[in-house]
Amino acid sequence: MTDAAAALRAGEPVILPTDTVYGLCAAAHDPAPTERLYRLKGRDPAQPSALLAADLDTLLDCIPELRGRAEQVARALLPGAYTLVLPNPARRFPWLTGSSPDAIGVRVALLPDATAQVLAQVSAVVATSANRPGEPEPRRIEDVPLEFRNAAGAVVDAGELPGRSSTVIDFTGAEPQVLREGAGSVAEALNALA
Repeated sequence: MTDAAAALRAGEPVILPTDTVYGLCAAAHDPAPTERLYRLKGRDPAQPSALLAADLDTLLDCIPELRGRAEQVARALLPGAYTLVLPNPARRFPWLTGSSPDAIGVRVALLPDATAQVLAQVSAVVATSANRPGEPEPRRIEDVPLEFRNAAGAVVDAGELPGRSSTVIDFTGAEPQVLREGAGSVAEALNALA
């Protein structure tokens, strides 16, 4: 786990297991590692990626403007299998918000121990599934493309994962909007906020 944290600090991409799928991750606090991750994945820079934080307090340290309704939403649904798109009035982390700098996708997941240990050392990472665009999401390390594994500064194997990505819900408008149904129950999320 120390190797993965050291690789992240050095600006290298790493492959980490999450509560859903294997993620391609990079240090979040500087644009260069995110840009490197996007090039490796072949991801359009206009497409946003999520900020994956070690815990809720760390998330609020990273984006202190998440107060009021945004904080209530985060506390109701995280940690969990959700990516929440929340207002980003200070336009923090513009290198991972894509073409929508006024909004940011955030995750606090119920992570495997190995990933939790890494995040405890680095606080937060930019995370996207460790697959090529349009290909199946990786539930085993063997499902991660070989060029990703070879380019990664560290690879953390936690065995087989559920293989269904997080549910993405946008809370920037008057009503929540489901952008992607995934591992987290939409009905449970909306009920938790009722």
